[in-house]
Amino acid sequence: MNSTIHANRHIANLWLAAFNEHNLQNLLSLYHNEAVHFSPKLKIKLPESNGLIKGKVALSAWWNEAFNHLPSLQYVIEKLTVDEDQVFMEYIRKVNDENDIKVGEVLEIENGLIVASRVYHG
Repeated sequence: MNSTIHANRHIANLWLAAFNEHNLQNLLSLYHNEAVHFSPKLKIKLPESNGLIKGKVALSAWWNEAFNHLPSLQYVIEKLTVDEDQVFMEYIRKVNDENDIKVGEVLEIENGLIVASRVYHG
């Protein structure tokens, strides 16, 4: 396996672990300072964002609110597809007392850091 693909797979595994541990610092350490994130949930909760936030401060606020609001939030990976530039993850979003949601997420990676992420909810 190509070393970049191996490194990107490692970043994806670290991402999943940090998210499931609700470890905001570990999660943010995987992102470039100016990374962008798109989520349909952002469009709903922050309509002025048009679904897109930029930078670690905005990412931190977004995920901190999610971790506080959803203390049981966990992602169960179903499929991980990795190439030299990005990772595509398919996972199940699990929250106590809510229906599971199938999610797809793309992480774009440059020089060992996530520069963009985009979420797709099924």
